[in-house]
Amino acid sequence: MPELSEESERRGALLPFGAAEVTGPSMVPTLFHGDRLVVRYGARIRPGDVVVLRHPFQQDLLVVKRAAERREGGWWVLGDNAYAGGDSTDYGTVPEELVLGRVRFRYRPRRADQRSLLAVLRWALSAARPVFSDRSASRRLRAR
Repeated sequence: MPELSEESERRGALLPFGAAEVTGPSMVPTLFHGDRLVVRYGARIRPGDVVVLRHPFQQDLLVVKRAAERREGGWWVLGDNAYAGGDSTDYGTVPEELVLGRVRFRYRPRRADQRSLLAVLRWALSAARPVFSDRSASRRLRAR
C-alpha cells in the first residue's frame, strides 16, 4: 500500500501543495514505487481522482488510492492494482475528514545509471506527468 511521510502532511497544513513519495505497488500502472507526487491539500474530490488519505484503522499511515465513488459514510477508494489490496474492499468507506488531498502530478526520480545526455533528455521528457481523473477506470472499479 503506498504510504507517505508525515512531513508531507505537515507541509500540507501550511501550504496548499505538498510533496510525497509512493511506496508499494497498489496504484500500478498509474503510480509506481518510488514515484514522487505533488499533492493539492484540501482540494475538492471527484470520482476518479487519485487522493491522499489517512488509513481508517492506522491514522498515522497515509495512503494513495483512487476515489471510486462517494457512498454513505464517505468515499469508496480503490487501488488501480486489483491484486495489491489495502483499499475499501478491506476497510470499507473512508470518512470525508480522512481524505486529505488530490494528487496533481507525479514525477519519477532519475536513476543513477542515467548519466548520458540522451538518457537525461529522455528522463526529462517522460518523468513528470499530470495525474488525471480517469473516469473510465472509476466506472470499471465500481463494477467490482
